[in-house]
Amino acid sequence: MRDHLYLPLLGLASVLVVALAAFWPQGLGDRSPGPFGHEPYQRTPQMQAAMRREHDAAERRLDRARAAVHDLQSQALQPAR
Repeated sequence: MRDHLYLPLLGLASVLVVALAAFWPQGLGDRSPGPFGHEPYQRTPQMQAAMRREHDAAERRLDRARAAVHDLQSQALQPAR
């Protein structure tokens, strides 16, 4: 294909893709407007529950680690018998 046909078509395709991205910014964030969007993956009830379980498990691990450090520190501070 000759450049005088190819380059204007490439430019038009680029402009169309950028225009589509302005109306269809679907990702993990907010829902896209109009008929394009769908429920964002991170807002589904299953994903919310999984994220909550992961957060709770991380909190439990952190609490156990803090308790272990506290126990080690209190053992180190006790006088030798």
